[in-house]
Amino acid sequence: MKKLIILGAAGRDFHNFNVAFRNNNDFQVIAFTATQIPDIANRCYPAELAGPLYPNGIPIFEEKNLERLIAEHKVDAVVFSYSDISHANLMHLASRVVASKGAYAGVMDLVLASSRSMPDFEAAARSFEAVDDARLAELEAVCPTAVPMRAIKAFVLAKSNQA
Repeated sequence: MKKLIILGAAGRDFHNFNVAFRNNNDFQVIAFTATQIPDIANRCYPAELAGPLYPNGIPIFEEKNLERLIAEHKVDAVVFSYSDISHANLMHLASRVVASKGAYAGVMDLVLASSRSMPDFEAAARSFEAVDDARLAELEAVCPTAVPMRAIKAFVLAKSNQA
């Protein structure tokens, strides 16, 4: 079972949890992080909404404590569940996650979940070029929502070449 933290804002994180992880025994969501909704940190996503795998609900922590949470809970992966975030902010969060080292010493799996916009195709293409198709195929095989990561990579690379 992989341990996850879901980073998000304004409900996208809760939606992605309910769609992809709520009844999924392959993953344990350790926490959500709070960034935009006032006074939500130090609360709990209710057990009634979280489902039977989470009888105590899921805690919500401030995102500023991300590195501590990753280390403390030996998190395997972080799911980015923002509706809209700039490439610079996303990469800043990703660098914090990678630097934390998580549950294993290599680079942690990063899942970009449900980003509605990707205006900087060139920057996204540079990110995808750092990940080979074999690794994306491995991630596709374990993705609970069957995201076609290699197809997304091909699309992004094509769009960046049009620019």
